[in-house]
Amino acid sequence: MSRPAAVERTLKTLRFFWNSHQGPEPDATGYRGFYYHFLGMRSGRRVWQCELSTVDSAFLLAGILTAGIYFDGQTDDEKAIRELADALYQRADWAWFLNGGETVTHGWRPETGFIPYRWEGYDEALLLYILGLASPTHPLSPSSYTVWASTYEWKHCYGFDYLYAGPLFTHQLSHIWVDFRGIQDAAMRARNMDYFENSRRATYVQRQYGIVNPLQYDGYGECCWGITASDGPGPDLIKINGVSRKFYDYLGRGVPFGPDDGTLAPWAVVASLPFAPEIVLPVIEHFLHGAKLTKSNPYGFKSTFNTTYPNPDGSASGWTSPWHYGLNQGPIVLMIENHLSGLPWKLMRHCPYITKGLLQAGFQGGSL
Repeated sequence: MSRPAAVERTLKTLRFFWNSHQGPEPDATGYRGFYYHFLGMRSGRRVWQCELSTVDSAFLLAGILTAGIYFDGQTDDEKAIRELADALYQRADWAWFLNGGETVTHGWRPETGFIPYRWEGYDEALLLYILGLASPTHPLSPSSYTVWASTYEWKHCYGFDYLYAGPLFTHQLSHIWVDFRGIQDAAMRARNMDYFENSRRATYVQRQYGIVNPLQYDGYGECCWGITASDGPGPDLIKINGVSRKFYDYLGRGVPFGPDDGTLAPWAVVASLPFAPEIVLPVIEHFLHGAKLTKSNPYGFKSTFNTTYPNPDGSASGWTSPWHYGLNQGPIVLMIENHLSGLPWKLMRHCPYITKGLLQAGFQGGSL
């Protein structure tokens, strides 16, 4: 793609988000600077009575800020990209989503108000808190991050001490934009490690779980693993080789405590490439040439597969998801680039809001 074409597409996208309707109406695009989890591709407005999502808006704003850093030219259009990126970030009312509490809520619906669940325990909200702390207009207080981090769970699994989160994606998504190597908050200083190392260990735990295969699913092994939030072949309960197996549809699968129904997500393995290429590359090789998961797939790997679940056509290959999800494709592309060149990380080191948010959260050392 040429730079002018990329500028045109980026500017059109940012103008849509800036000009689309923000309000409490149930068919708006967003409210208080945040956006609904799903928007109609033609209307640009909320669909499926979904929530105004704090974490999905955080990912969107991180991408918007990345565009603002990348397009550093002096043309009117590139200046407009930078201005819109900054304005969109500053419009987000992070403090509103505390809803009188100490941690950020998952979201809000015009019909019922705030979702009762809050971001607690280690998860993909790491990026959300960093962005919220740095806001010059509607910031979170540093105490909200401290309270969030106080809900962490540390586990010892397969020889590794690490900050626990079951689905592999939770160890990846914040790392798309922030290079955590060598920087530590209070929780990591106490353990003499950093979040990058933690994600490396979580990746190794996934591999070891595949080797041990405690539930004895077909296909698991040293070069076949990757369990995360994903779609699946269920819901179904069937007997296979004398064993009753329960299968799920879309679910937050996790390691090592489950749930696990034999469903593996190739994209989640690829997104761990920067953390542990020595164990990820052989799995990619297996998926490409051993399992042949890219056959007739123009967008690469399908979302998931399950070799234990019987294929409807009677073949021995098991079940493969019919879908590609954008939420999976994005981390694949960005984490491959972080592995190859570190470009997304390099760009975001120049984002003052990321730096400010990290400092507000108590990070020190390394690139800071």
